[in-house]
Amino acid sequence: MSNEEVKNTVNEEGPLEEEPVEAEQVEEPAKTVEQVKVRAGEFVKEPAKTEVEEGPEIDEDIEIVDEKFYTINLRDVWKGPRIKRAPKAVRIVRDFVKRRMKVDDVKISNAVNQEIWKRSIKKPPRKIKIRAVKDKEGQVIVFHATGK
Repeated sequence: MSNEEVKNTVNEEGPLEEEPVEAEQVEEPAKTVEQVKVRAGEFVKEPAKTEVEEGPEIDEDIEIVDEKFYTINLRDVWKGPRIKRAPKAVRIVRDFVKRRMKVDDVKISNAVNQEIWKRSIKKPPRKIKIRAVKDKEGQVIVFHATGK
């Protein structure tokens, strides 16, 4: 086919009909993970509050049988590998309280856990001050001893 034949065939078929293309509005790129999840249609959960309940509010629900203050030296934590230090510190605190309060059921409060993990898994504190509270059921809860 020559160029003239090609032109004729295009003209014979008629002009090409193009559908009008509407310009889409371009949104700004998402800058945070939450924005990406919202655009994807996922449910975004509210960020957790970092505030920890203080001792007096929690103590109202507990009938205190025994209460003791301790300063625990966490020097043995630093003998192990860096990646296992904070979990080992939590175990040392739990074992220390079990031994001193003579119970098997020990719960560590969020404040103590945050204090241990504050500087990441590799650098837990050398010492920590705690307040161990034993209730009438024999359960011990370990609180952070702040200001005492």
